[in-house]
Amino acid sequence: MKYNLHEALTYLGKEFDQIEWNYAEVPSGSFSEKMQLWPGSEEEDIMICVYKGTEIHELFHRQDYFFFNFAYLGDYGALSYRFDNQLMIHEGECYISQPFAGYALRSQSNEEIIIIGILIQKERFFKTFLPILSANAKLFHFFLDANTNAFSDEFIHLSFDDDSEIRALLEIMVVEYANKQTNTDHILSSLTVALLMMVARQYTISNKTPISDRLSEQIVQYIWEHSDAVTLKDIAKFFSYHPNYISNLLHRETGKTFSEILLEKRMERAIVLLKGTTLSIEEIAIMLGYNNSSNFYRTFKYYYGQSPRDYLAEKK
Repeated sequence: MKYNLHEALTYLGKEFDQIEWNYAEVPSGSFSEKMQLWPGSEEEDIMICVYKGTEIHELFHRQDYFFFNFAYLGDYGALSYRFDNQLMIHEGECYISQPFAGYALRSQSNEEIIIIGILIQKERFFKTFLPILSANAKLFHFFLDANTNAFSDEFIHLSFDDDSEIRALLEIMVVEYANKQTNTDHILSSLTVALLMMVARQYTISNKTPISDRLSEQIVQYIWEHSDAVTLKDIAKFFSYHPNYISNLLHRETGKTFSEILLEKRMERAIVLLKGTTLSIEEIAIMLGYNNSSNFYRTFKYYYGQSPRDYLAEKK
C-alpha cells in the first residue's frame, strides 16, 4: 500500500504514539537530568516524526540529537531552559534545537495540531550537513556549539516569509518516510540538504546584520562566506569594481593582501572544524577549498607552526 499525504500524516501520527522514548540519567552540576536517547534504529540517521492531536505535555528533557519541529497545522507551545522561556510556535514556524538543549512540547487546543519533526543523529549532522551551513557564520556556530559547549540551551525560533516551499518539501519527506523503500535514506538525505538550505536562507533574511558602509569590510565578510572557492575576479564581479581596485583597497584599509585575508579566513575556519567536529582532516581540507590534503597540511603548518594532527593531539 502506498500512502498519499493525508494517509502518510495519519500513519506517522499513529506511529508517533507507539515510539518508545528511552531516557538516560546524565550528570548536570550537583544533580542529574533526563536525556532522551535516539528513538530510531542505529542504522537510521534521519527520522520523520508526526505528532497529530489536540493535547501534549512532554516530560521536560534533553536529547542527544538535532531536531527541527515545524508547526504544520495550528500552533503549539514549547518550553526551553533558555531564560525559562515559554514560547508559542505558530503555524508555518519552526523550533530548531541543538543536542542536549532542554525542551518540552506543550499544547492544548480544541482544534487538531500537526507537528512535523525532522530528527537527525548528531554524528551524521556534523559529518554530512554542517558543511552546508558554513557560509552563514552565526548559524554555523549555533550548530557547531552543540559539539563544543554541552548544555548551551540555545535554540532558534524561525518564521518563514512564505512557508509554501518548505511546507511542500516537508510533505515530500513525510510521504517518502511513510512509504520507505530501499533508497529512502538517500532521498531523505538529499531532501534534508534542501531543507537546511531553506532554513539557512530564511535565517539570513531574519537576522540581517547592518551592512557596513566600508566596502573593505563588506569584501572581507564576502571572503569569509565564500572562502572555499572565492577569487579576486569573483569579488570584483560581485561588487562591480576592477580586480586591481579591490586589491589596492584591501591592502590600503586592512594592511593585508587578498591572498593573506583568504588564508586567514580559511585557517580560522580550519580551527573551528578541527575543534568542533569529527570530520576527517581530508574532509576539512575539501571544505576549505584545497584540492588535496597535502596542500592543506602544508598551509596549516606554515600558518600555525604545527600540523593539523599535532594540533588535534595537543587539544586532547
